[in-house]
Amino acid sequence: MSTKYNHVKEKIKSKILEGFFEPHEKIGSESDLMAEHKVSRHTVRKAIDNLANEGWLYKKQGAGTFCADRTLDKEPSMGAVKNIAVITTYFSDYIFPTIIRGAEGYLSENGYQVTVFSTNNNIEQERRCLETILSQKFYGLIVEPTKSALPNPNINYYLNIERLGIPYVMINAYYEELEPIHLIMDDVEGGFQQTNHLIELGHQHILGFFKNDDIQGTKRMKGFIQAHRKSGLPVSPQNIITYTTETKNTTPIEELLLKMKKKEQIPTAIVCYNDQLALNLLNVLRDLEISVPEQISLVGFDDSFLSVASEVKLTTIKHPQVKMGEDAAKTILKLIKQKYESSENGVVPSIKYCPKLVVRKSTKEQEKIELN
Repeated sequence: MSTKYNHVKEKIKSKILEGFFEPHEKIGSESDLMAEHKVSRHTVRKAIDNLANEGWLYKKQGAGTFCADRTLDKEPSMGAVKNIAVITTYFSDYIFPTIIRGAEGYLSENGYQVTVFSTNNNIEQERRCLETILSQKFYGLIVEPTKSALPNPNINYYLNIERLGIPYVMINAYYEELEPIHLIMDDVEGGFQQTNHLIELGHQHILGFFKNDDIQGTKRMKGFIQAHRKSGLPVSPQNIITYTTETKNTTPIEELLLKMKKKEQIPTAIVCYNDQLALNLLNVLRDLEISVPEQISLVGFDDSFLSVASEVKLTTIKHPQVKMGEDAAKTILKLIKQKYESSENGVVPSIKYCPKLVVRKSTKEQEKIELN
C-alpha cells in the first residue's frame, strides 16, 4: 500500500513529467501542497526531500522549492552510454521485431544503446512508457503511436519531450496535432491497391475488415472506398466491418461467420487490415470448408512472415519493415546531430513509402469461382 508521502511525491512528479512545472518554476508553498493533497506538513516535506534527493526539485533558502532542469543540453562525451528509446505497440510478434531489428542494428553501429518499450496499444501503458523515458536520460525517441485514430490524453507528455529538447520521430502513424517528423506507409494507396486488384479480377461483392482505433485502418478503408468509386461499383455499408484492438480476435470472426451463413450476396473476396487478420479469417474459411482462392479470394497487408506461413500463400501489400527501422534510426541520429552541432542545418524530411502489391495464390478471377 502506498504511503501518504509517496502519494504526494508521485503526484508532484507526474505534474513535472506532464510539463505543468517548467525548469526553475516554483512548485508551490508547503501550505499550498498540504491543502491540495490534504496531508500534514511533515508528509509534504518528506515528499519534497525525496524528490530533491532524486534530482527532480531543488530548494532555495527563503525562496521555496523549484522544479529542477533535467534537460540534456550537453552532447554525450566519448565513451559515455548513449541511449535511444524505441516505443512500439508490440515488440514480440508480427512485423514489429523486424522493424526494431532494423533500427537497433543501425543505432548500435553508431554507438547508441537501444531500450525497447511496448504499449500493447494501450493508452495507460503508453503513459507509463513516456514517464519512464522522461524520468531517465535518453538522447532520442522512436515511437509508434498508440491508438493513433483516437484523441490521445498523453499529448502533454509529448509536448514536454519537445520542451526538454529530446528529438523524436514517429513510425507507422503519427499524431497529427503534433506534426512530428514521421515515417509511414501510404495506407490509402495500399488499401486502394488491395481492393483494385480484386475488382480487376472481376469481384464485385467484396468484404473489407479494418481496425478503426489505429489511423492505418481508417486510411486503408478510405482506399477500399476509393477503389470502388473509381470502378463505378457501389459500396455497401454492410460490407465494411470495423473492429478495435480489444475485439480484434472476436469481431472479425463473428462477422465473417454471419456473412458466410447468409444465402444471398455471399462475398467472393475479402480485403484484410493485415496478414495477421487474413490468417485468422483463412482458418475460419477452412473450418467452413470454403477454399481459398477457388471459392473466395483473400488479400492481406504487410507481407509479413505470416503471408507465407500457411498452405495458401497470401497476396498482400509489402511493408518496408527493416528499411523503416533503419530509416527511423538514420532520421533520429540526424536530429540529434542537429541539436548538438550548430553547423548541421537543413530540414530533416518525413518519409512516406509507396505500397507494392505482392501477388501470390490467395486471389483468383471471379469468373472461375464456383460457389457451393
